[in-house]
Amino acid sequence: MISLLKRILRTGILTEPLPAPAEQGAQPEPELERLHDDILAILGRALTIREVDAGSCNGCELEIHALNNPYYNLEGRGIKFVASPRHADMLLVTGPVTKNMENALRIAHDCTPDPKLVVAVGDCGCGCGEVGALFGPNYATCGAVENVIPVDVRVPGCPPTPVALMRGILAAIRRG
Repeated sequence: MISLLKRILRTGILTEPLPAPAEQGAQPEPELERLHDDILAILGRALTIREVDAGSCNGCELEIHALNNPYYNLEGRGIKFVASPRHADMLLVTGPVTKNMENALRIAHDCTPDPKLVVAVGDCGCGCGEVGALFGPNYATCGAVENVIPVDVRVPGCPPTPVALMRGILAAIRRG
C-alpha cells in the first residue's frame, strides 16, 4: 500500500489541465447560442427529441448524454429529450438497426407526430465508413437506419462529437 501511494505521488496528475475560467459576463459558445436562436426562429418553441438505440455499442449514446451536461446545456437552449415518441418532434437514432429493433423503430417512427425529423447518428446508423460497412444488412441487422425508416440528416463519426451532433440537429431543423 505504501509503495502504491509513493508511486501516485511520484507520477502526479496525468489529466489534461482545466480550461481557463470564463470572465464574468462572457458570452457563451457562439455556436450554442446560434443553435438556440435558430431553434426558436424556426420552430417558435422548444424542440423535443426521442433518442432510439437501435443496436449501437453505446458510444453514440455517451456523446448524446454529454449534450445534457452543463457545458452544452441543450435543455437550457430549447432542446429537450422526451421518453415517448408521441411527444417528440425528432427521432435521434443510433446504431445499425438490429432485426429485433426493426419493428420497434418503425412503431416509434409511426407514433411521432408529423412533421417529424429523423437523424441517423454514428457510422453504424449512417451505413458509412468501415464500421458502417461491417454492420451492413445481414442475418442479424438491417444495416443503416435509412434501410428501415426515411432519414433527413446523417451525422457520421464513431462516435460523433457533441458539436457534430448539435450541427446535425440544427441541419435537420433547417431542412424540416
